[in-house]
Amino acid sequence: MYFLILIALTLLPTTYAASIVSRSQSYPLTSRSLRPTTNLTITNKVIAPDGFSRSTTLAGGTFPGPLIRANKGDHFAINVVNKLDDDSMLKSTSVHWHGLFQNETNNVDGVSFVTQCPIAQNGSFLHSFDVPNQAGTYWYHSHYSTQQCDGLRGPLVIYDPNDPLSYLYDVDDETTVITLADWYHIVAPVLRHIIGVNANSTLINGLGRYTGGPKSELAVVNVEYGKRYRLRLIGMSCNPSFNFSIDGHNLTVIEADGILTEPLLVDSLQIFAGQRYSVILAADKPVNNYWLRALPSTVNSTFNGGLNSAILRYEGAPAEDPTTNNSNSTMPMLETNLHALISPGAPGVPGYGRADINLMLVANNTGGVFSINGVAYKPPTVPVLLQILSGAQDAADLMPGGSVIVLEANKVVELTMVTGGFGAPHPIHLHGHAFDVVQTGGSSAFNYLNPVRRDVVSSGGENQQMVIRWVTDNSGPWFLHCHIDWHLDAGFAIVMAESPSETRKHLKGLPVAWDNLCPIYDSLTPSQLGAVNSYEQAANITSLLLPN
Repeated sequence: MYFLILIALTLLPTTYAASIVSRSQSYPLTSRSLRPTTNLTITNKVIAPDGFSRSTTLAGGTFPGPLIRANKGDHFAINVVNKLDDDSMLKSTSVHWHGLFQNETNNVDGVSFVTQCPIAQNGSFLHSFDVPNQAGTYWYHSHYSTQQCDGLRGPLVIYDPNDPLSYLYDVDDETTVITLADWYHIVAPVLRHIIGVNANSTLINGLGRYTGGPKSELAVVNVEYGKRYRLRLIGMSCNPSFNFSIDGHNLTVIEADGILTEPLLVDSLQIFAGQRYSVILAADKPVNNYWLRALPSTVNSTFNGGLNSAILRYEGAPAEDPTTNNSNSTMPMLETNLHALISPGAPGVPGYGRADINLMLVANNTGGVFSINGVAYKPPTVPVLLQILSGAQDAADLMPGGSVIVLEANKVVELTMVTGGFGAPHPIHLHGHAFDVVQTGGSSAFNYLNPVRRDVVSSGGENQQMVIRWVTDNSGPWFLHCHIDWHLDAGFAIVMAESPSETRKHLKGLPVAWDNLCPIYDSLTPSQLGAVNSYEQAANITSLLLPN
């Protein structure tokens, strides 16, 4: 396996998928949610979500960050305030609102060196945008180097008062958001230099345990017998996928990545980095404690001693660890069984290769460095959006060279990706769009009639292919990348520049604060950027290093 060093999975001390019990207090996370107009302050803080204390980079001072909750049609005005001061980690930042299309507001997509320069220490930037036609389960995270792996990750949910599937559940609130994350005991600027990084623990709603560590508190999801719960599962991983299940309970999938699906009964589901699912849990089993499990794809993962686990606790059950057993899955979720509920059908003429634009991307890995069509992505010094607004229109003129594909407006794109080398399967995310998965990685079948529609899809295994379709109806540069942060940082990315000639008029406007981000960032000294000696620290750990 491509990844093998010294880390293990884990999410942190507070989430909204139910009341979380800690040594000192039991509290609902409802009190921590934010509205769509808010300050989001990024700070460094020492926390120990799995019992191991380390300095972290957090939104709102918690891991995961506070839930940002909105209703369909709400306007967002999120002011990201950078108060980072830990020299061992990066001290600039940017925040991406994962899954939100940012139509007419590409400049607040939050992607460092694609749509903006990072926000410097003691700076701030207001992300003002509308989300008129989206509702579902999303999240936010740093999109600057591998900073999200130090903790800058949080949930974002847009509720639909007229949800057509609301008849299936009774409870859908802050207490039913469940975040799944990997957690690392070494800071990300050091780990990013190392070939083969595995997490130290898995955090479910911000709590977990690591091998050899203390019996730390686990997250508790509280339910009441007879009620039906919409659990919103968010894969906040930097690396592994998670196989999610709850002992003794089936689950009904009704959403994938913000898009409603036809209800599908399963007993387990694999969740890749960046993916989200809503599942209905019927609390109809005997009052008891049940293990809630998220087994990472990391080699040799187990549930021993409460690893990779949380607790589903029925009202009336004692406050103790479950004794339930993990049974083999007989109804695992298959992506090919998921179908979009509303307006199903891939755009364009059905049939492989019959789109307006047909792209073939071949991803590979050589010595730990990833490439797409032979080119390893390296962030440009000038954000792609700024290049476009400065007059660059053709792929030959846009940097980074070989990593920008220019697409005409209002065309159906069919993208095929084949992955070679180590590290597969890769969760592939496209910004600015949802896409129809007409061929799932590892499947020989094509489905143009009613495929799943989503924004993160598995590439499939080594030398398998995955095929997606979307329409270029959102002018601007949109990042397409592997959502394993270590792979993205090692070159697994490309920019889809949609109709560059129309981007300026498509934008609602560019605030002066956006113009000022690059001059401020470009003036920073190495010590102001942070993590100055990270390569040397990595070399003290292992000789398996990426090129510096």
